Amino acid sequence: MAHDGPPAAPPPVPPSGPAVPSSASSPAPSARALLPLVVPSLAVGVASALVLLGVSAVADRLEHVLWQSLPDALGIGRYSALWMIVTLTATGLAVGIAVRLVPGHAGPDPATTGLIDAPLPARVVPGLLLVTGLALAGGVSLGPENPITAANVALVYWLGRRAAPRAPVALWPALAAAGTIGALFGTPVAAALILSESLAAGQGQGPSQGKGQGKGQGQGQGVGSGPGPRGSLWDKLFGPLIAAGAGGLTTVLVSHPTFDLGLPPYPGTGWGDLAAALVIAPVAAALGMAVVYAFPHVHAFFRSLPLLRHPVPALTAGGLVLGLLGTLGGQLTLFKGLAEVKTLAADPEGWSAGSFALMTVVKLAALTTAAACGFRGGRIFPAVFAGAALGLCAHALVPAVQPSLGVVCAVLGVLLAITRHGWLSLFTAAVLAADTTILPLLCVAALPAWLLVTGRPHMRLHDDGTPAR
Repeated sequence: MAHDGPPAAPPPVPPSGPAVPSSASSPAPSARALLPLVVPSLAVGVASALVLLGVSAVADRLEHVLWQSLPDALGIGRYSALWMIVTLTATGLAVGIAVRLVPGHAGPDPATTGLIDAPLPARVVPGLLLVTGLALAGGVSLGPENPITAANVALVYWLGRRAAPRAPVALWPALAAAGTIGALFGTPVAAALILSESLAAGQGQGPSQGKGQGKGQGQGQGVGSGPGPRGSLWDKLFGPLIAAGAGGLTTVLVSHPTFDLGLPPYPGTGWGDLAAALVIAPVAAALGMAVVYAFPHVHAFFRSLPLLRHPVPALTAGGLVLGLLGTLGGQLTLFKGLAEVKTLAADPEGWSAGSFALMTVVKLAALTTAAACGFRGGRIFPAVFAGAALGLCAHALVPAVQPSLGVVCAVLGVLLAITRHGWLSLFTAAVLAADTTILPLLCVAALPAWLLVTGRPHMRLHDDGTPAR
């Protein structure tokens, strides 16, 4: 969508290691060199979690008003077809007006951004948080991870360069990204996995290559990639791990999150389970890739019609489409999907295979529409819902497929296609079952699914609308 102009970019973040000196010829850091990172890393982790919790709390209160208090006062069914269409269309209109008016237009087109990108100007943050809260409350099928991470990276980068101008500039984005991801998942493990992927991707690249990768691929390589200093991976991730731990612990102490879906216990791996996993994960990945290939075409539609080139009509139209999809798939296909997927998992026999399949398709269509028309949000949590519904569909079609197995394998495949973060996809799928005995099976199932998605376009576009690879 056309804006008044993109926000001015801050100084580029060099692709050095995330928390240690950037010279490739320097020796491994000593404990004395790493100790000064402890206090700022703790502060960044706690602050990142508080921003996430604050936006989520405000969005939850507004959601209660929009979906309970207001329809009850008007005598309208809370999740009636009429109310879903009206509320989501109004949400699109409100978000579009905010994007049009706030400083920096709430950041660049979200179709061109990833989970971890170069820092935005600090003036963009208030508007970005505003439109994120509106989308979360209004039922848009996107999660908070991308915009909250972008907001925290921008704030920490802006404050850190003023508080400690001599610190490596790559330190602050890495700490903020790690703290936010740790807070999102309630554990530092996810942050460590994502940043270790970034470091591995940046090995042997020069500065110009690292910068180009960060913009083009959008999978976090703009932060913490590059040759980095000598030393172990733990040396390089020392500060980010502290930030991620502080962020995760803050979330756990304040909101007590859990990713355990309460699925039926996994009885143990058999030969039939291996065959099912090797089928379900690639099928889920193929379905996810269908979304990836459809994404640029949906985005082009919202930019091709003259009336839809501006944020207000485009987001309003997108909200209307989301409302119509909600009436088709039901109330469980609204919102980011984390609470809704627990409802599905609590009763694996409560819906037919056709109902599970319909919810899968509707959720993926809603995710594609929301991300393409301009809503700010992440794709991890909606993808988890779609994968869980697909896995339960497999169980409904073939009762021999145990529900836990179907869910985790389908979630793994969908996440691999949509996020292209291998370790994060494996970790997320594993924690949903809360059973380590299923992990070896997941590792095997990930291999054919990865072969299906690797080297193919990402669910992210360049500024000219072409898919990133």
